[in-house]
This record gives sequence, C-alpha cells and structure tokens, in this order.
Amino acid sequence: MLVPVVSVDDVRAVASALPRAYEVLVRDRVKFRVGRIVFLAFSGDEALMGFAFPKEERVALVGSEPDKFLMPAPSDMRYNWARCRLGALSKAEMLELVVDAWQMAVPKKVAAEYMASTRPTRSMAKGGPELQPPGKVEDSVELQLPHLLQKTTRSRGQRN
Repeated sequence: MLVPVVSVDDVRAVASALPRAYEVLVRDRVKFRVGRIVFLAFSGDEALMGFAFPKEERVALVGSEPDKFLMPAPSDMRYNWARCRLGALSKAEMLELVVDAWQMAVPKKVAAEYMASTRPTRSMAKGGPELQPPGKVEDSVELQLPHLLQKTTRSRGQRN
C-alpha cells in the first residue's frame, strides 16, 4: 500500500486550524508560530520540516527512524527542535508531529481546552477522514484530530 506524500499544504491546513497559530514567511521560508515562538519551519525546498520537540528525546527519535527524522542543524541544537523528511511521513504522523509541536508553544490551558474538544479515531490513521461515533474510540495512533485531516484532503489551491 502506498502512503500519500505529505506536502506543505497538508501541514498548512492542520497548523492554521490550531488556536493561536499563524503562518509567517521569514527569508523565503514558511514558518508557523504561536506568539513569537516558532513551532514549525520548512527548508527552502520544502523537503524538510523542523518542529518543536524535546531536546531530551530527539536522539531516541532520530535513532528510531533515521531515514525519516534528522537532528537539527548545529546552530539549532540548543533549542527543543528536530527535523523530518516530509516525503517520508504519513498524514497520521504529520498530524501528530504538528499538534505535539504546537502544544509545546501554546499555553497549557489552551492546549488542554483544545485537546478536550477533540477525540481520536482509528480511521484517520488509515488515511481516511471519517469520524467515529462517540463511544467507539478504538486503539489508535497516539493523536488523531479528524476534523483537521479533512482539510488536508482538499485539492491544491482551494481555500476556506
């Protein structure tokens, strides 16, 4: 089974829907912020995505899947940061990375309120945007927000 390649537009649809998150262009590179804190950034060719990630855990992350995850650039080693290859991510993995990175930048109360208003679904992990009925939440990818995934399945160029 082929996994669809994640694009910057897919990430944009998810990140833009998160409370207090906004997109900026810095030196011709797309970044997402909460306030002045950057939680996502793309390389100039948009093949790599940098994301907020705990320093203490990034060696394990990169070691677990070195074809997918990379250490930050030497100048970013002091930050809570890691990088990944967009082409190696599934939509479910992208969704989890984006929301987890956002949670590191947003106030805990905002994150808690947002997470309480969403519920996981197994179908999202399979690439489907379907919602599961309440009470039928099955074992799933750690974090799935199906209402965000629906926005990523639109055709390119379509706006809200």
